[in-house]
Amino acid sequence: MSLYDDAVSVLEGYDGRDAQQAGLRLTYLEHLTGHSDGMWKACGAGHLTASALVVDPERGRVLLTLHRKLRMWLQMGGHCEPQDTTLAAAALREAAEESGIAGLSLLPGGPVRLDRHPIPAPCNWHLDVQYAATASAGAVEQISDESLDLRWFPYDEVAGVADASVVRLLESTRARLAHGL
Repeated sequence: MSLYDDAVSVLEGYDGRDAQQAGLRLTYLEHLTGHSDGMWKACGAGHLTASALVVDPERGRVLLTLHRKLRMWLQMGGHCEPQDTTLAAAALREAAEESGIAGLSLLPGGPVRLDRHPIPAPCNWHLDVQYAATASAGAVEQISDESLDLRWFPYDEVAGVADASVVRLLESTRARLAHGL
């Protein structure tokens, strides 16, 4: 199965639990139907990306990166690469690369949220498929070249440093953790 086929399968099975997420799911599927290159950065109409929010549920904290270009606190994530076989693998790879933490584990149940946001031309849109990953006890982060900083924040401090999309991702992640989904 190709990465494109995996993305279609993941999105077809995604249950966003609200009308906004259901609408985004359809937007993503329509994008892929209309753009066979919709997984790749080169797609001028926009492209799917994969990200993962790294959490430490035992300590009630989340690891965010101060993105070098955007200068915003965000979850780890980015573009799919030719070696990625699944969206989940792309999200996990990005999280490991940007956090420096080996042995991250994605929460079961597939993506936690979808988030579509504008980016500068020529690409125009990121259609982000957002996962959540847990770090093992004692995991040590290491800043990457893509970040200005890397820091653990208590859950209740995230809204003060990150934008609404990261806050929504954290809320959905915490709900999934609480329900064991």
